[in-house]
Amino acid sequence: MGFATCDKDEIIATGLRTEKVRGMRGAAEISAEIAKNEGVEMIVVGLPLNMDGTRGFRVENTLAFIEILKTLTDLPIETTDERCTTVSAYSFMNMSGTKKSKKRGIVDTVAAEIILQSFIDKRKRK
Repeated sequence: MGFATCDKDEIIATGLRTEKVRGMRGAAEISAEIAKNEGVEMIVVGLPLNMDGTRGFRVENTLAFIEILKTLTDLPIETTDERCTTVSAYSFMNMSGTKKSKKRGIVDTVAAEIILQSFIDKRKRK
């Protein structure tokens, strides 16, 4: 599971790290802990919509994860479309010359950075 943060002015997202998680509860606990340690004001969760924009079982799992996360933090939680972010992350890493052996360990962090940057950019357009 990848994590990213941004500056106080919400200009640019920066990847933090990737964590191996066990189950939804474990993912929620790590997410809440990182949010607390980083002093974040909001949590943004990528919503894995189907390519046609519909909701499938992955979205339902994500919403269940969010419900668990809500029991662990009082922070506001927002969702944003995460379609194609892993593909974009691999594309970015290919263009930047990231070694194949390193890609697997950081792809979720790069995807989290892309998801957060997309969220930031959409908020600025509104």
